[in-house]
Parts: sequence; structure tokens; C-alpha cells
Amino acid sequence: MTPTEIRAVVQRLNSTTVVGEEEAWNELRGLGEVVVPYLREAYQTFKRWQGRVSLVFHSIRYSRVSEDAFQLGLEASGDRVTVVRYRACGLLAYSLREDALFQLNQLLHHEDAKTVADARAAITAIKKRNHHLFVDRDGSGRSFWVVNEGDRCPVPVA
Repeated sequence: MTPTEIRAVVQRLNSTTVVGEEEAWNELRGLGEVVVPYLREAYQTFKRWQGRVSLVFHSIRYSRVSEDAFQLGLEASGDRVTVVRYRACGLLAYSLREDALFQLNQLLHHEDAKTVADARAAITAIKKRNHHLFVDRDGSGRSFWVVNEGDRCPVPVA
């Protein structure tokens, strides 16, 4: 796919329907990490929150290997919509990058209690070097967040 073609398909992620978003992502999925700069580039242009959620969601798996994915997470953590901020906190948690802590600490003062909880969970995940803690917020060891192969806990929990 050419850059122009990639941009055109990325624009289709700015959909209000799950089917429309999934069809577009199915065309982009095979590009792997190559698509991430295009996702980041599109973020500022997407007016629909559903499209911005999609951009961040599809960048999560690359947040450990792509600076563009990480930067998208930082930018989206300031979005006006709670669910976009949630996905951004998840992306930053999955990255396990300590340089996300400053931005996440800023969110601890957000007026939205859900965003505060999401930021707190991301901070815990990063500090404990365990992305599963973003979803396993009580630390039970029974919830796992599988984003990429190898993310599963190798030892079964009783």
C-alpha cells in the first residue's frame, strides 16, 4: 500500500459503526508497526470520539516498539472524552515506560474520577513492570491483559 492509500484507509477508522471500523482495520492490520505513524498523524484530524478511540486502541500493541504509538498515548491522555483517555492510559500502561509517569501523574488531578482511577492503574502497572495490573486493579492475579503473544502469565493461577 502506498502512503496515500494507507491514509485513505486510516480515515475510514473515523467511523461511528463497529463494522466500518473493523473493515478498515482488517485492511491495515497486516501492515504491522508501519501503520502507527499514520494513526498518530490522523489523531488531530478525527472529530468523532469513536475514531480517536480506534486510533489509540490499535496503537496499544505497538507501544513498546513505536515512539509514535507512545506519543499518541501521551497526546490522547488529554482528550476531552473519557473513553479516549481510558485507552490512552492503557496504551501508556502497556508501554511500561517510566517517561509516561509525569503525564499520568497530571491525570491524578483530573475532574473525572474514572480518569483518575485509570491513571492510577497505569502508574501501578508501570512502577511494578506488569501491564496486567492495568486490568487487574485489585492485584488478585486472576485477570490478565493479553495484547500480544507472550503476554499470558506462564504460571496458572489457582
